[in-house]
Amino acid sequence: MVVKNIFATGKVSMTMLEEPSLSGSSAVVVAAGATHKGCFVMWEMLPNKWSIELVVGAHKVLAGSDGNVAWRYTPWLGSHPAKGGVRPLRRALQGLDPMAISEAFSVAQYMGEKEIMGVDCFVLKLSAEQNDLADRSDNTAETIKHVTFGYFSQKSGLLVYLEDSYLTRIQSPGACPRYWETTMGSKIEDYRTVEGVMIAHSGQTHAIITRFGDNLKSGPTILRMEEAWMIDDFAFNVQGLSMDCFILPQEVKSSCLEEKLKQGPLFPLDR
Repeated sequence: MVVKNIFATGKVSMTMLEEPSLSGSSAVVVAAGATHKGCFVMWEMLPNKWSIELVVGAHKVLAGSDGNVAWRYTPWLGSHPAKGGVRPLRRALQGLDPMAISEAFSVAQYMGEKEIMGVDCFVLKLSAEQNDLADRSDNTAETIKHVTFGYFSQKSGLLVYLEDSYLTRIQSPGACPRYWETTMGSKIEDYRTVEGVMIAHSGQTHAIITRFGDNLKSGPTILRMEEAWMIDDFAFNVQGLSMDCFILPQEVKSSCLEEKLKQGPLFPLDR
């Protein structure tokens, strides 16, 4: 089967906990958030074109890529291009796109074997290159590292756990630097055959976002998020999907044009 596009819909439930740790003591939960339920729709068209819409509670988050520019929309920031070029959608790497998983880890470093969740796995490591990290940074936010580990079942070869972490340094002129470290771990399970391809149909993700620096007297602030997801519908090669489904929002087009103009006048090769 030649795969041209992928479609998936699913349900999610999310819970957040805020844990500001006290100096010299363990973190203490001060706000236990309620669990919010929602859903998502994901489209992919090869190569590098994807779109996802996630609705949880009263909030909607969108993200997409037209193959050249990736972008995202949140209610608090609006629509804006994502720095660092087009990368695979993480949700697709959670067992929904075997081709993206294979391509992403084709250049990974073998780290040995490890048992996780009772499954004997071989471990592959991906580390973002310095030029890639520089592309994701600007004059106020610097991405210092981004490391991903994939745990693949020795028996089936399927990805059963995905772990990644990245560290960002934020500093405004005249202010002390702040650091944000994000670590996510996703358990991937319930693989089922869809048109001869093994696709994961459920899983759980645990994310920890730690803020430190900036003279925080009470120590780092920790935000934990837990998500459970389940696939309702999945299909390959849906008829009628076209490039029109991946057009950039007007605000993103304008932002990209402004950024290009800042870099200097257009030359023939730019047109």
